[in-house]
Amino acid sequence: MKQKEIHPALQPYLEGQAILIDKPVHWTSFDVVRKIRNITRIVKVGHAGTLDPLATGLLIVCTGKFTKKINEYMGMEKEYTGTFTLGATTPTYDLESEPVNFCNTDHLTESQIKSATQEFTGLIMQVPPIHSAIKQEGKPVYLAARKGLDVVLEPRPVTIHAFEIERIEMPVVYFRVVCSTGTYIRSLAHDFGKALGVGAYMSSLRRTRIGHFQVADAESMESFETKIEQLKA
Repeated sequence: MKQKEIHPALQPYLEGQAILIDKPVHWTSFDVVRKIRNITRIVKVGHAGTLDPLATGLLIVCTGKFTKKINEYMGMEKEYTGTFTLGATTPTYDLESEPVNFCNTDHLTESQIKSATQEFTGLIMQVPPIHSAIKQEGKPVYLAARKGLDVVLEPRPVTIHAFEIERIEMPVVYFRVVCSTGTYIRSLAHDFGKALGVGAYMSSLRRTRIGHFQVADAESMESFETKIEQLKA
């Protein structure tokens, strides 16, 4: 797609910027990219690391020559906060699907829950969710999973630098995780529940940091759009 002329005030974005967006819930990462393309009229726009629709938080969107930095940003350490709900599982490991396999959690103690994090700290092997955008034979595996077809994914090495339980309000546990790129927090929820013997799924997720970029420095889609409209006025 050929780049058309844009408003002179938006020239810095055309040349290249890293935009920090606090992604709203129910938006896909590409929804954010598409919106930024539409309001700036800049063709060369991409994001540095997908956030699932139900997740919120830091999304780095690159324009112009900064799109060359996408792989660099994607490789940076990530920090997340959120909640795991114990005592059930879901096919997608989050609330994109309905909870099943309900299990009593009354016997679990705070000590048991917190000590279980040690199993998932450091270098671990993790199997990604079959409901993910990982490709097999050129197609995202979630397409096959949705059809009920068998999907087999191999374990991958990831590093969990920190896994802390910040609060417990049974059956919900509040966590903070610092991890390497390629880590699926949904899979961590599923495996954590399995280790506790009661099952678990990710019930909320917020990305708070990518490398040195902080969500506190990000702007909402509404504030970014308002800023662009003011620049064009």
